[in-house]
Amino acid sequence: MATTTAVPKSRISGGSFLLESRRPSEVFTPEDFTEQQQLIGQTAEEFTVNEILPNAEKMEHKDFSISRGLLKKAGDLGLSGVEIPEAYGGLEMDKVTAAVIAEHIAKYAGFATTWGAHTGIGLLPLVYFGTEEQKKKYLPLLASGEMVGAYALSEASSGSDAMNCRTRAQLSADSKHYILNGEKMWITSAGFADLFTVFAKLDGHDKLTAFLIERTFSGFSVGAEEHKMGIRGSSTCPIILNDCKVPAENLLGEIDKGQVIAFNILNIGRFKLGAMCVGGARVSLEQAISYAKQRKAFDKVIADFGLVREKIANIATLIYVGESLVYRTVGMMDGALNEVDKSGVDAMKETRKAIEEYAVECSIIKVWASEMVDYVVDETLQIYGGYGFVEEYPAERAYRDARINRIFEGTNEINRLIITGFLLKRAMSGQLPLTPAIKKLMDEVLSGPSMGDDFEGPLAEEHKLVGQAKKLGLFAAGAATQKYMQAIQDQQEIMGAIADMTIETYAMESAVLRAHKIAETKGEAAAALPIAMTRVYLTQAMEKVESAAKKIIAAVADGDMLRTQLAILRRLAKYEPFNTVELRQQIAQKVIDRGKYALA
Repeated sequence: MATTTAVPKSRISGGSFLLESRRPSEVFTPEDFTEQQQLIGQTAEEFTVNEILPNAEKMEHKDFSISRGLLKKAGDLGLSGVEIPEAYGGLEMDKVTAAVIAEHIAKYAGFATTWGAHTGIGLLPLVYFGTEEQKKKYLPLLASGEMVGAYALSEASSGSDAMNCRTRAQLSADSKHYILNGEKMWITSAGFADLFTVFAKLDGHDKLTAFLIERTFSGFSVGAEEHKMGIRGSSTCPIILNDCKVPAENLLGEIDKGQVIAFNILNIGRFKLGAMCVGGARVSLEQAISYAKQRKAFDKVIADFGLVREKIANIATLIYVGESLVYRTVGMMDGALNEVDKSGVDAMKETRKAIEEYAVECSIIKVWASEMVDYVVDETLQIYGGYGFVEEYPAERAYRDARINRIFEGTNEINRLIITGFLLKRAMSGQLPLTPAIKKLMDEVLSGPSMGDDFEGPLAEEHKLVGQAKKLGLFAAGAATQKYMQAIQDQQEIMGAIADMTIETYAMESAVLRAHKIAETKGEAAAALPIAMTRVYLTQAMEKVESAAKKIIAAVADGDMLRTQLAILRRLAKYEPFNTVELRQQIAQKVIDRGKYALA
């Protein structure tokens, strides 16, 4: 029952967006959803509205029997098994479909966390690393929702630093069991999950390894529920392993390959989290518009106030860019996965490589989307004013629930280091020709002003701005690597600033390519709103790119060299600004009239 996504015809390398220009036809966008994907999205929407939301308050008060029941219903509808092979009771659909479902489920963050943990980090380690026997035993039960999956990596002393794991595993004298001792923290769904992917180091080897542990195993216990600021409708507990006996056949993957499992699964978790953040932002926008159209002040509704309309326009713009980022990335991933010979001996290995290819893009989505939804819920609460601070209004819960996203799936700080570190690693290995591109740009800027790039057709100026952002990023990265060489890995502030430029460049290009694609396929009139949103976003993104570049240049140069490099930076960053006041008015009017985010 696998869906066929209109993915790029040729495989696109991860991170190549920094060095190569893409045509609109090469990117996947929400406008490319197949009829089947739209129908599944509709099913997920109806399930959320009719089943999840009416039970939200019960889940907020820790009635997790409701959560289990909903997971079972989601399984019956096929919403939990989209990434499980048909041979093990799943639907074996593409990543786009998985992202579509995640976006709709996100209407209530408490259950979205439960569902996301179950269908992502809870069962995907088995899909990609399990033995045939393990898959047959567990996957059908996980797909149906009869069994709930969880993932136990974090510890009190090793959250982001996963390799500092203190939990230990030792093979028993008869080699029939592994004996595990340790404690895992902040485990989603731990209060009621049945199967846990647990990471431990083998005694005497210090080799991180994964194990499948059932709740009923001897020596396994669950601690008390955490009292959390947000996502209260999800269960979060520690798990305790006290001489926990795990059958030897429940070792997952290979000894000393635990980090491979952890990092690959987190890549998938990151793009799904991004989709959920987009879905959550949609809900907040609808609530903000509804309230703004009813609330009166100074004899008119506040939806008519310029500063409120500016907020609404900004939120709608960010949702548009978020969609563009998520589905462009997932489309590339599906394109790479489509090339894998599913019947081949190395099918799973090739599948993992195809997913890892887009580690940079997945980290970009995670950082950008989690910070986006934080902004959205904050501005929504501001539109509600004093009522936004009161529990009976929806803005308050959304505000609390959103905060965890910057910590989930690796903190945003860690993901920023992953973005820059992964790009530099690929450059040094020759997989990504980043170094030659930096050298070429340095030669170009040192030769003096040039006429610049010529773009024609729709969004020519917008494409030019993306080109400038790429050059600014390469220029700043080149100056930093020239000073620090391989020691740049120790300069976290600079690594973070390079990541910020990379994030904004990818977001800018994704927005432009999508608007251009809509203009080409439906006409420029139909693309008026996407173009307006793109221009608003490019303006604020260029400010961020230029600011990050200045931060880097000031840190790596001084005196005459600093003045020279700042002059080059100003030349690369020069552009004629768009009238964002007028553009935001146009965007706000459209979405206020519709009462929700919609491009058509």
